[in-house]
Amino acid sequence: MTDLTFPAGFLWGAAGAGHQIEGDNATSDTWFAEQMTPSVFQEPSGKACDSWNRWREDIGLVVAMGLTAYRFSVEWARVEPEEGVWSEEALDRYEAMVDECVAQGLAPVVTFSHFTAPHWFAKRGSWLSPDAPAHFARYCDRLMERFGDRIAYAVTLNEPNLPHVLSWLDLPDFVRAVERATLDAASAAAEVPAYRLANVVLPEELDAMEDGLEAGHRAGKAAIKARRPELPVGLSLAIMDDVVDGDDASVRDRKRAECYGRWLELVRDDDFLGVQNYERVPYDGRGVVRPADGVPVNQMGTAIEPLSLAGAVRYAHSVAGVPVLVTEHGMSTADDALRAAFLEPSLAGLAGVMDEGVPVLGYIHWTLLDNFEWVFGYQHQLGLHEVDRETFARTPKPSAGVYADLVKSFRSA
Repeated sequence: MTDLTFPAGFLWGAAGAGHQIEGDNATSDTWFAEQMTPSVFQEPSGKACDSWNRWREDIGLVVAMGLTAYRFSVEWARVEPEEGVWSEEALDRYEAMVDECVAQGLAPVVTFSHFTAPHWFAKRGSWLSPDAPAHFARYCDRLMERFGDRIAYAVTLNEPNLPHVLSWLDLPDFVRAVERATLDAASAAAEVPAYRLANVVLPEELDAMEDGLEAGHRAGKAAIKARRPELPVGLSLAIMDDVVDGDDASVRDRKRAECYGRWLELVRDDDFLGVQNYERVPYDGRGVVRPADGVPVNQMGTAIEPLSLAGAVRYAHSVAGVPVLVTEHGMSTADDALRAAFLEPSLAGLAGVMDEGVPVLGYIHWTLLDNFEWVFGYQHQLGLHEVDRETFARTPKPSAGVYADLVKSFRSA
């Protein structure tokens, strides 16, 4: 179906994340915030995709598409539901996931923290607490002790720069007010001065939260490397393909400095960078240039642009200088025909960047399942498989077949 080629050993995967698919993550900070009134989360996560019970079926879907990697996250809140109290049941379950991936020929790409954290951690101020990095390092060490010898890649943190990226979105004032009200309500309900989450961050705390996350990455990486020095360790970043419309690059460049600068410098000492891209955003000297009338857009309101992935990867590598693993890429849309048509030109752009000499380790599509999409609840769809909200039955969409056929052609070339 295509004449594109990718190197032997290139990873082809799909992704999921614990809180978004497992369900009933009741000892986590996000679960607690979902129950608040008001809450910035449109609806509670509930049972999500029931993947806590159906994880083996999910891995089977990845295998059925002929992929070679599964990216998933471990829920810190399940593993350490109370400070210093470890759940052997949760550790056994995540270890079984790693073992099943290996048995099925899939590289386990494991994210140690995908936004969510334990309730007790949020009560202490989350990453604003001076003790946060040490707590995270202890948790990373426990995971490595249990199954770190069998994972392929370790992602310490998922999109620690996302709140800064979101601060650049032109959101109505009431959204910011609801975020603040959610944290105020959670603080009152938890009876603490400042209940905090990694993905609902007050503007005045953005830099301090990133300071804590940066220290957490360093501490977590050190703990992981202490157990297994050769394991590739990195973090993932939300990176839009920010481009200039016209000849004034000042706004675009300021956004890059604010949203990506510190992180791309940090990962220069890592083994790889996880790039997560969904859209291209053009800027002139005043700000965002909106799509013209009639241009097809995704559910985030940005124009559908397959070459955004190539642009984000090219930029990220030009600054960080380390190999790139595409840990997320996809499209938020209810129209799966758009997603299916988006795949091949996106991958063609990625192949072009690799031909330029950018080292890319693999491509992992977000997401395997239609799942809980944070503040949007279940209103946004990015999955290769539809999930019945009552029965949790998984049904492949046409895009799953298109992706599988593309990967088959690449692997047989």
